[in-house]
Amino acid sequence: MQKKKNSRLVAAEIVAQWMVDRRFPDRQLAKVEHDHAFVMEVVNGVVRKYNILQWLEEGMVAKEPEPFFKAVLYVGLYQLLFMDNVEEYAALNETVEAAKGRPGGHGNAGMINAVLRRAQREREQIFQELERQPDDIRLSHPDFLLQRWSRQYGEVEARKLAEWNNQPPETILRVEQAAIAPEELVAKMAGAGVELKLHPFSDREKFYTLPRGLAVRKLPGYAEGWFTVQDPATSVPVDLLRPFPGESVLDACAAPGGKTAMLASRMRGEGELVAMDLHDDRIAVLRENMQRLGLDGWVELVQGDALAPEKALGDRKFDAILLDVPCLNTGVLRRRIDARWRVNTNRLKAIAETQYAILSACAELLRENGRIVYSTCSLEPEENEDLVAHWVREHPGFSKTKARMAFPPKSGTDGAFAAVIRREE
Repeated sequence: MQKKKNSRLVAAEIVAQWMVDRRFPDRQLAKVEHDHAFVMEVVNGVVRKYNILQWLEEGMVAKEPEPFFKAVLYVGLYQLLFMDNVEEYAALNETVEAAKGRPGGHGNAGMINAVLRRAQREREQIFQELERQPDDIRLSHPDFLLQRWSRQYGEVEARKLAEWNNQPPETILRVEQAAIAPEELVAKMAGAGVELKLHPFSDREKFYTLPRGLAVRKLPGYAEGWFTVQDPATSVPVDLLRPFPGESVLDACAAPGGKTAMLASRMRGEGELVAMDLHDDRIAVLRENMQRLGLDGWVELVQGDALAPEKALGDRKFDAILLDVPCLNTGVLRRRIDARWRVNTNRLKAIAETQYAILSACAELLRENGRIVYSTCSLEPEENEDLVAHWVREHPGFSKTKARMAFPPKSGTDGAFAAVIRREE
């Protein structure tokens, strides 16, 4: 029997790789076989608290360690300071052991042991001192983002947003009303001992918050397609698009398919609904989700690039287009934990250029008097209202008619922006 690998070592190896390339290790986490929930919590926690952990290291370590040993140190500090459900003895000893197998490990293990024991002794003083630090350290966000949000929303709201981002995300279910009535789903869940709480953002779509610690795939109705895991903010662009039965509708960046499912339910299988995405793996996820929800007969799947949709769609035209473009994800930093560390001026400029190009390409597919809803899960004006205003100015015959934003501390949802652009000619 293969010996179980030290879970602290597994977490540290994943964190060390992230420190080097800044690509969030979804695939590495998915491959973790033992103590998956623990490793996931530690890795996510270290990435979320990265600025705090850097501040601690700078104050406690004389010489900066190489990435692997820094990762081990951060894994230990995170457990001791931010995890209440971990025994301190295990956090200390198993973390120190994780350092010993690498060249230079024993010397670094001594340093890690000394720092962790100091953090254990001085825990209360550490948190008192942390409260006196600047917001970028105390709230563990890049100063670049905090300054932007302060200019956009004011300092108080910017801090509330950062605090929101640091909370563990809830799991929220959207009822697939083509399959089951909301009250029936609630009753069946209650019969299985699962109490669902209606999310206040619910309107036409019904969203319920799931108690923590439950495996979604084991819930009643998962295989039957009674629900999807979906934040309520995803309903914002669909509400603005207002698809009707009998219309021709394109979901141009469709995977994983939550918004496609809402469109299909509202169209009731009448008309034409095309869901497009570019990559094989995303098309596979889209197909799997439509099949589980029993909506595959209502949706035509097309593999194509929203930057050049005519290559996949030819000369087809649509009454309505949902355009949920790639973005910097600054509205979903609770869920995309690493995204906060990848936002900078150059990336913002590059993504906005791509968004503008996608909007230009897909707008060509609209029929006369057709409408397109441009949406993101970002909070940056360069990706949202500024981009739409600029695009409309540059494209006679189109006008913006409505826009809506979900700001997480106020909406209690992920962040989202959506705007309706109508073709007038």
